[in-house]
Amino acid sequence: MATTTRRGLAVGILLFASFMDLLDVTIVQVALPSIGAGLKTGPAALEWIVSGYILAFAVALITGGRLGDIFGRKRLFLIGIIGFTVASALAASAWSGEALVAFRVIQGLFAALMVPPLLATIQALYSPRERAPIYGLVGAVTGLAAVIGPLLGGWLVDADIAGLDWRSIFFINLPVGIVIAALAVRFVPETRSERPLRTDLWGVVLLTATLLCLMIPLIEGRSLGWPVWLWSVVGAGVVLLALFIVHSRRRMARDGSALLPLPLFRNRGFSAGLVTQAMFQGAMNAFTLPFLLYLQLALGFDALGAGLNLLAFSIGAMLGTGLAVPLTAKLGKALIAAGCVLMGAGIWWTYAVLVATGAGFTGWAAVGGMLTAGVGLSLIIIPLVDVALATVPVQDAGAASGTYSTFQQIGAAGGIAVSTTIFFALIGDDWSRTSMIDALGASVTVALIGLAIAAAASLLLPGVRAVRAHLAEEHALAEADAAEAVTVPGR
Repeated sequence: MATTTRRGLAVGILLFASFMDLLDVTIVQVALPSIGAGLKTGPAALEWIVSGYILAFAVALITGGRLGDIFGRKRLFLIGIIGFTVASALAASAWSGEALVAFRVIQGLFAALMVPPLLATIQALYSPRERAPIYGLVGAVTGLAAVIGPLLGGWLVDADIAGLDWRSIFFINLPVGIVIAALAVRFVPETRSERPLRTDLWGVVLLTATLLCLMIPLIEGRSLGWPVWLWSVVGAGVVLLALFIVHSRRRMARDGSALLPLPLFRNRGFSAGLVTQAMFQGAMNAFTLPFLLYLQLALGFDALGAGLNLLAFSIGAMLGTGLAVPLTAKLGKALIAAGCVLMGAGIWWTYAVLVATGAGFTGWAAVGGMLTAGVGLSLIIIPLVDVALATVPVQDAGAASGTYSTFQQIGAAGGIAVSTTIFFALIGDDWSRTSMIDALGASVTVALIGLAIAAAASLLLPGVRAVRAHLAEEHALAEADAAEAVTVPGR
């Protein structure tokens, strides 16, 4: 096994690349008004700029991980980071909204090759007992990206470096990507799975087509006037979903390599975890993007000022982490339900402040609501993985984690699509502050409905006993692995 320093350097390089991916989602949201003005593009294209990246990442994520298992994780990581960097340069050079959407989709596909090697490499280089602090670091970096993204994006847009305006949020990836690729060549070891699953390319095609048939009418319907033929696209999506399920069942029966392992869906606790995760992610994004748009388009905040309004939310999430970690084994799913309630209360509190203060709104007025929502976020996200996987057999944990991450991304894209579609539909041609606060209220309602469904689904998650047994099993495996490491030379 590599030395501690070498392992840490390798994981640090991969972690920074994952940070780039997370940053690229949040950094774009705060820049959307500037992108729309610069490219003279409409609301539908702005939605696709965010959702296109997330959807491409979601449908290719599991396949990216499997390709790394087969051909080598370092090799796939290098392809991913180089492709991501080139796609960033193309996005920065986009001449129209349609071109930027296309380049964002390419970015998402390469990100799906770049991100999976992180957790797989951690598993390959560290024993189970050593992984806990590393996973904690991964979680901290995730939270850091949520804080830095809107702030960095706002600063870059407002600074207008070299007259680049919004294009600088993509150009910044170029030097970083080049440095990461060079360091990875030198310091990241090559690893691969001893028993890799085959790639399910037909599964990817069918799932992608299904999602597009369901998302295109949702995003484009308002601008097209909801023609009859558009509903046939929805019907095609339903048929494709049925074909995807049939294909997945046959693939599982043949060699167990289906894109989404359907037998896991028979596990009530795991399925409840997927619903909770997807709805919670959808609710969070259903609020944050319209909130940022309202601050800039209705109240005249600059990009940085809008981003600063999410700082209290991120601080609340960090404070909530200190509460969630020790309480997970004691409260289990009750903690998740409480988090949904707190997050919903914080979002409603923030909206109530916006309504009450009107044009005189300042970020300080909403600090209480945003802190509350942030604490709720941590009470959901910290325990959810352990609780959702509590009744999943250990041998299926990898497949379950990949499926879990895919539903996370699909939920986020769905939340953005639904809330922004409603937001722009209610505004119509009336871009007054009054019209926009009503539209934001509708988006808040979408977020609250999502959190209500997430809270209800969380009640079907495994109970405290199952969670404790799951954590105890992980601890026992870690002890056994540690004992093996003592007796196996070169471990």
